[in-house]
Amino acid sequence: MHYSLFIRCLAEFIGTAIMVALGNGSVANVELKGTKGYHGSWLLIGWGYGIGVMIPALMFGTISGAQINPAMTIASAVVGNFPWQEVLPYIVAQLLGAIFGQLAIVLAYKPYYDETTDAEAILGTFSTIDAAGSKLNGFINEFLGTFILVLGAVAMTADKLDPRADFIGLGFLVMCLVVSLGGPTGPALNPARDLGPRLLHAIWPFAHKGSSQFSYSWVPVVAPIAGAVCATLLWQVFLTK
Repeated sequence: MHYSLFIRCLAEFIGTAIMVALGNGSVANVELKGTKGYHGSWLLIGWGYGIGVMIPALMFGTISGAQINPAMTIASAVVGNFPWQEVLPYIVAQLLGAIFGQLAIVLAYKPYYDETTDAEAILGTFSTIDAAGSKLNGFINEFLGTFILVLGAVAMTADKLDPRADFIGLGFLVMCLVVSLGGPTGPALNPARDLGPRLLHAIWPFAHKGSSQFSYSWVPVVAPIAGAVCATLLWQVFLTK
């Protein structure tokens, strides 16, 4: 069944909002003072983001493709699997969805944001931060993580036999990437997941607000796009019959 561009963009909006709400919600549960999960295991965040990607993929995969990631959208267009004229509408929907999903977390966790005095912990519930303060390290980490994510996604969905099983596998891949490669930056693996919430952080009046670190913000935008494009080109040129 073919859906209109509006319906597909709506699915991308809702899907990205759910991903950010579940993913960054797990970060807020671990990082914000007074929550039930305060100072919990990094595995909580891995589960949160893995399931946070899996659920909207299962919900909207047959409607919009559940790209929920501008890097995936752009990479798909580069190799001719997605129309360029629909790239911008998809990205706008994904970015707005990320902002909306983050807003839900801000409202749900408001008392704990008020209690938390660590400005960097607050920012960490919105967007990524390189632990070493290195843009180069951040770029390498985001490039590598997104490369593996997108290569895995295109490989798992290539046979088109059982898309729901593919999406479950994709959720576990995201979970593993957060656990295995998430230490340095978070990670983002998705420009909308980082930039949308970072923009909200910049305008929201927190009691203990620090910098939104926009000097770093280009890294989790450019590196995931580069990693996604390289992964899809590798698959298209060398691994597709």
